[in-house]
Amino acid sequence: MQTIGFIGVGKMATAIISGLDKNKFEIIISGHNLPKTKKQAEELDVKAAENHEELVQQSDFIVLSVKPQVLPSVLSQLINHLSKDKTLISIAAGLTLSDLKHLADSENQPIIRVMPNINAQIGQSTSAIVKNEFVDDSAYEIAQRIFNAVGSVHEIAEKDFSTFAAIAGSSPAFIYMFIDAMARAGVLHGLPKDQATAIVSETVKASAEMLLQSGENPWSLVDKVSSPGGTTVAGVVSLEQNHFGGTVIDAISATIEREKHLK
Repeated sequence: MQTIGFIGVGKMATAIISGLDKNKFEIIISGHNLPKTKKQAEELDVKAAENHEELVQQSDFIVLSVKPQVLPSVLSQLINHLSKDKTLISIAAGLTLSDLKHLADSENQPIIRVMPNINAQIGQSTSAIVKNEFVDDSAYEIAQRIFNAVGSVHEIAEKDFSTFAAIAGSSPAFIYMFIDAMARAGVLHGLPKDQATAIVSETVKASAEMLLQSGENPWSLVDKVSSPGGTTVAGVVSLEQNHFGGTVIDAISATIEREKHLK
């Protein structure tokens, strides 16, 4: 049985651990506060390590789930305990495989970079994954299984991680804004806010599922809903006249540009 160690047990790590089959993986956690870590371990039905170094020694896979600004100091403590038979998995935003290799101070350390999103908290994350040349096929397959436990996993070239971060990591915020705007329109025309929000949320969820199941182009489904001279096409034309598509694209581009400046 493979052992997975999680350094840092925040919301994302907790979501991932909760989705894993404890009969298939042994799981160990460590944090900066041992009493708190032991309590979390009890709640999650996993083991608690006394410290990060002990966790690394006992683990085959080490998931680095601390904040990006904390990760350099965490890795500096682990350098003497890392080896090529242990795979590092980082979910810290902004740190590249090259950055992680430098921080690990190792020329042949297997490193995988994963970017999950907030929907991991309900077991429906959309995650990106990429590995360096020292990760073997078996380790890579296990890493994918870890994140498939809380959603879907997409193999993405590392150069495209900024784009992925925008369309999958930041986009839930934009989608929430769209849902809220639709619901407020419902309120404007007489519906209670809670009811309008539920109606829009259910419709957005089902529409996305329709798109995934049908395999159709989004615009072909727009055309199917838009009857000639009907109400829907009037709304579609209004959105186009008000630069809806361009505004969304500009938001994604602004997100990508900001992410580049944070590096």
